[in-house]
Amino acid sequence: MLGSILTILVAAIHFYFMYLEMVKWEAPRTRKAFGITQDLASQTVIMAANQGLYNGFLAAGLLVGLATGNMGMVVFLLCCIIVAGLYALSCGIRAALFAQSIPAILALITVWISL
Repeated sequence: MLGSILTILVAAIHFYFMYLEMVKWEAPRTRKAFGITQDLASQTVIMAANQGLYNGFLAAGLLVGLATGNMGMVVFLLCCIIVAGLYALSCGIRAALFAQSIPAILALITVWISL
């Protein structure tokens, strides 16, 4: 049960990323959260929307995995999210550790224990 709740939380976080990247990319609060200027946001709006779409796919995949009982899919996607957050951390985006990797690690541990 806890694994499912944490997985849903990770999915919600990634749906939120999707919203920020696809809908609110040029908004002042989003630019501040991602540490980008208005000029850079304007130049990268299509790239950000594409990235947001991928975040939405990750979130949807987690929910589909839970709904169908395909825990192998859930484990795989959580691992992908962990790696993505660690990669972002290695590129200097420290917030990715807390926004992506740690929630996914906690979900993965609890899902793994229940298998």
